[in-house]
Amino acid sequence: MSLFIYNSLGRTKEKFEPLHPGIVSIYVCGPTVYGHAHLGHAKSYVSFDVVVRWLRHSGYIVKYVQNITDVGHLTDDADEGEDKIMKQARLEKTDPMEIAQFYTRSFYEDMDQLEVLRPNIAPNAAGHIPEQIALIERLVKTDHAYVVNGNVYFSVESFSGYGKLSGRTDQEAQQSGSRVEIRSEKRHPSDFALWKKATEGHLMKWNSPWSIGYPGWHLECSAMSMKYLGETIDIHGGGMENKFPHHDCEIAQSEAASGKPYVRFWMHNNMVTVNGIKMGKSLKNSVNLKEIFKETDPLAIRFFILQSHYRSPLDYSEAAIKASTSGLEKLRETLRRLKEQKAGSGTFAVSPFELRFTNAMNDDFNTPVAIAVLFELSKAINAALDAKEGMTETSRQETIAFLESSGSNVLGILKPDSQSGVGENRESGKSLDKVMAILMELRAEARKNRDFALSDTIRDRLLEAGIEIKDTREGATWSRKTSA
Repeated sequence: MSLFIYNSLGRTKEKFEPLHPGIVSIYVCGPTVYGHAHLGHAKSYVSFDVVVRWLRHSGYIVKYVQNITDVGHLTDDADEGEDKIMKQARLEKTDPMEIAQFYTRSFYEDMDQLEVLRPNIAPNAAGHIPEQIALIERLVKTDHAYVVNGNVYFSVESFSGYGKLSGRTDQEAQQSGSRVEIRSEKRHPSDFALWKKATEGHLMKWNSPWSIGYPGWHLECSAMSMKYLGETIDIHGGGMENKFPHHDCEIAQSEAASGKPYVRFWMHNNMVTVNGIKMGKSLKNSVNLKEIFKETDPLAIRFFILQSHYRSPLDYSEAAIKASTSGLEKLRETLRRLKEQKAGSGTFAVSPFELRFTNAMNDDFNTPVAIAVLFELSKAINAALDAKEGMTETSRQETIAFLESSGSNVLGILKPDSQSGVGENRESGKSLDKVMAILMELRAEARKNRDFALSDTIRDRLLEAGIEIKDTREGATWSRKTSA
């Protein structure tokens, strides 16, 4: 089955073929770094991480660019308000660059915990001011932009396709613009800023042909994607909330400058809700990742995210996280048990599960169905291992290879080299392995000496500590006990 992707521009699934055979260019809107990452960030970047992983698994060379917004993103997401990073700098009594660098590091720390692969290139807006100025100059020269009092605006009336991604009509755009005070110097209410003249006391500013100022938020993605991926790219990703105005503006300024299609496939992930209510800082229900990670295995959060399709809403609740933690541990336990299994005589066919997994991923990266296939596989594996015949060595190795390929390389939820659990990092997981190896050896010696009282005491005390021991025909195994 070929890969089909839901294209937000055409509002339908389309067969994916890259512009250049064998090579995929993908740009995903990165975070505006003025606070710690939250669950909404996790949903977006875990979702696109799986997209990149699956494309690479499918044999493509993927050039992945994800920007860092460190200037120009104003508080109303358009042309009014205060720069979000400057506002945070004032609150924390420091300068904007320190804010941007501190929260950029924080963002990558959280993404690393979630096993999100780093992009090939992670450009920041402040480091690409010359490219943004050059793009504005192209637009001014071709009358797609105009200068007023040191500010530069894009003229939406000069580009007939404005709003084609979001589907907003010109009238709707004007009504949206009327919610804030419309600058009288704009020729049209929907015109958007490419360059803003800095007011007195504004800290983030640069020289330009028009004024000392700073670029508009929408401009950076066009400038940086074209610099590193070319004037037409295969895939552009971001949140649904970015369709208007951000992505509509990107399309307008990019296609007006180049005369070429800007993006072939637009992908948008849906929002996160908390107990059915939209998550947001203004509602004070934003779920900070660092707080979650104190009590929950980051991979359980990743697993939780992937149980929902990227285009579907994700509802966060304690019950949902507990269920995800339990479900992930079941898959981990199956892989552990499979690796410890001795060769038998029973055959086991993993290829039907592999085909269904592939079909799910090729159907617009349908991770919920792909995970359901892994659960069905887990049930079949355990049934085979419980049978008297067990599994042949060939069947066992083929099944392990598929579990590690699908669960680790593609979905990023299984780590075959670790038995780490809730709140643990790699080193503490390895330490636990060593301690458990000693305890399991002591318990095995007690059973050999028929000291069942000591054997049972070790088992019961470990159970109290959240570790469950199971005695099987092949020997004893251990795993973390999860809540139902």
